[in-house]
Amino acid sequence: MSDALFPSALNKPPGYNDPNSPAGFKPLPRKPVLPPSFRPKKKKGRVCCCCFCISFSILIALIIIFAAVFYFSVNPKLPRFHVQSFQIPRFNVTETPDGTYLDATTMTVMEVRNPNGKMTYYYGDTAVDISVGEGEDETEVGTAKVPKFTSRKQYTTSLKVETKASNKQVDNTLANRLLSGYKSKSLAVNVAARTKVGVGVAGLKTGMLGITVKCKGITMKQLDGDDMPNCLIHTLRWIKVR
Repeated sequence: MSDALFPSALNKPPGYNDPNSPAGFKPLPRKPVLPPSFRPKKKKGRVCCCCFCISFSILIALIIIFAAVFYFSVNPKLPRFHVQSFQIPRFNVTETPDGTYLDATTMTVMEVRNPNGKMTYYYGDTAVDISVGEGEDETEVGTAKVPKFTSRKQYTTSLKVETKASNKQVDNTLANRLLSGYKSKSLAVNVAARTKVGVGVAGLKTGMLGITVKCKGITMKQLDGDDMPNCLIHTLRWIKVR
């Protein structure tokens, strides 16, 4: 049989010591060659994270710069709300065997002032709740709606609100306290207006934000003396601005 059919030397298994090699000599281990699919790839996560952080920081800086330029060039001021006048043309308490009933008619004039020289305020439909009394004695006497309106630059808008409560059943003791306050003009008046407001600057309009304006604890005697306390503006449920 020809020698070509047999290899001259066989591959030695791992860990084989050749007796013919010099004493103490050990061949260096060969580094295994991995296929391309098993080769580790360079990670790009850190590069992407750095790019995002840099872009986000630049965006925040631009927003801060724009806000600063807007503030110093426009000098924005919040709108101001006051109860200009409050009248109760009718306030009757009727006691019957079935209970005590209240009939009341109110007329409120609410003043909305825009102190800005470069900004216009846009208001949506407004729901105005009127109540009298303080604390546990507070009693609703009606709700009215005011259509949307625009408060122009350095302009004061007066909103007239009329409400009516008919045959409203109340506790007899409470009704007498309210009637006594009405006669002495010490009755507290509470006005709550719920609306949405947007801003217009240089022909541009922003989106509308929901706000609630509360004017609480104003007495009829104060209003008769031309005292118009500031109302509080509530927005985002936790921000209060006087």
